[in-house]
Amino acid sequence: MSENDLLNRITLNPRIFGGKPIIRGHRLAVEHVLGMLAAGDTPQTLLDAYPWLEPDDIRATLLYARKVVGEERIEPLVLEVA
Repeated sequence: MSENDLLNRITLNPRIFGGKPIIRGHRLAVEHVLGMLAAGDTPQTLLDAYPWLEPDDIRATLLYARKVVGEERIEPLVLEVA
């Protein structure tokens, strides 16, 4: 599956979680999936917990996160020393 196909699994709906990215229109936020993975849950745990969830949805979530972080820019704070 191409990156574009994966990213099409991530949708936005202003009526669900205030427009945060969700998976295929379901009430499961990308940040929730990332949080579960970061907490040590396995992809299989997520698939068991959400029977409609597919392995490509998890891949799409990780790809979306990589894309968002890849676009992040931090401006250095410049302090003048007198």
